[in-house]
Amino acid sequence: MSFNKALFLAIVVILIDQISKIYIKTNFAIDDFVKVFGFDWFQIRFIENDGMAWGVELPGDYGKLLLTSFRIIAVGGILYWLNDSVKKRGSNILIVAIALILAGAVGNIIDSVFYGVIFNDSHNQIATLFSDQPYGSWFHGKVVDMFYFPIWKGYLPNWLPVWGGNYFTFFNAIFNVADVAISVGVGLLIVFNKKVFK
Repeated sequence: MSFNKALFLAIVVILIDQISKIYIKTNFAIDDFVKVFGFDWFQIRFIENDGMAWGVELPGDYGKLLLTSFRIIAVGGILYWLNDSVKKRGSNILIVAIALILAGAVGNIIDSVFYGVIFNDSHNQIATLFSDQPYGSWFHGKVVDMFYFPIWKGYLPNWLPVWGGNYFTFFNAIFNVADVAISVGVGLLIVFNKKVFK
């Protein structure tokens, strides 16, 4: 696969990611949700986070800035890896995986860099795109998540060690298209590691 085709794939994924996020931001308030096809286990539920997996945050005023800066540097490294893999005629699976990881990283960086200055707050209201009262500043935007699959909810059996008797939701993560792209890319690298890393 050529570098241009890989870049095109990444751009398409980034566009799908951003269109879905902008739609959610301009049609849902925080914690609003709809059940897809009426299913409890498939929901579109709007939340925001500071950009790390599972809602983890770096402490301090500069934590978010540090995280976003690191991600931008990482994207440079991923771009180099993509270009190098194409030049070395790496397998198509490797190139697709890198392109997906690149797209996911860029998709979430866009939220972090720009959303704080182009949207107003989403708490108890639907946000406005290009608001004159933005909720944050450059590099301090929040990442939009929306896909939620609470496949099972209930109390765990008492005989289970540690978690027995506790209320539990499987699967309780809420994620976006960029997260899916990164996960699929990493999954391809793991499943096809013998093909991609000769």
